[in-house]
This record gives sequence, C-alpha cells and structure tokens, in this order.
Amino acid sequence: MAGKSRLSARFGARSAGSSRHGARAAPSDKDITIVSRDSPSRGKTDWAALDALTDEQIEESIKNDPDWEEFKDLDWSKAVLVIPPRKKAISIRVDEDVLDYFKKEGAGYQRRMNAVLRSYMQQKRKKRA
Repeated sequence: MAGKSRLSARFGARSAGSSRHGARAAPSDKDITIVSRDSPSRGKTDWAALDALTDEQIEESIKNDPDWEEFKDLDWSKAVLVIPPRKKAISIRVDEDVLDYFKKEGAGYQRRMNAVLRSYMQQKRKKRA
C-alpha cells in the first residue's frame, strides 16, 4: 500500500460513484431533487385538508388542545408580524466545549447561539447610544 492512503485503498473504484471502474451513469431528471427552504411542499402538512376546515372546526380543535390553554385569553388585536432577518451561512470556529454546551441543549443549537450573539450585539449598541 505504499503511496496510497488507507482511505483510497479501502474504497478504490467505488469512490468514482460507479460499480464499474471509470463508468458513470448520466444523471437524469428523476435523480435530481430540488430543495428550497421556501418550498411549500416541505413538511408533512396536509394543506388541502386544512383548507377544507371551517372556522367552527378550527375553533373546536383549539378548545380541545391542551397546549393552547395558556394562550386562549391573550389579546391578539395588537399583534405585530415580525419577519426575522435572513440568515447567512458561514463557517465559524468555536471552542469545542462551547459547541458541546449548546448541542447538549438539543435541537436548535445554532438558533440559540445566534440568539446569544444577537443579545451581545444589542447590549453593545445600547452602550454606544
């Protein structure tokens, strides 16, 4: 195995993506999946069934939902729609223990890290003003 890494020696021709050395199948439209974060087809919600519900059916399902109990008496008349700013994908190096801490809290660790950074930014802005 002189001159070859263990990885390339182990996987050999398979790394070319084909069972026959050097042969590649041409990609077809059925092999290509287009994914958009704005895609309405994302998720498992049955939008047709939801659209078919009447207001009365929706109200009844809300009354029967124990998670809704704490929200039923809120005044939503002054609610404001807040659209979060777009996210930008970056590569960042953080200390391993910091990353472990956020990951240990479960899913959404990147969102929580962003919230901490946003809080820091807002506090710094207040001090300048």
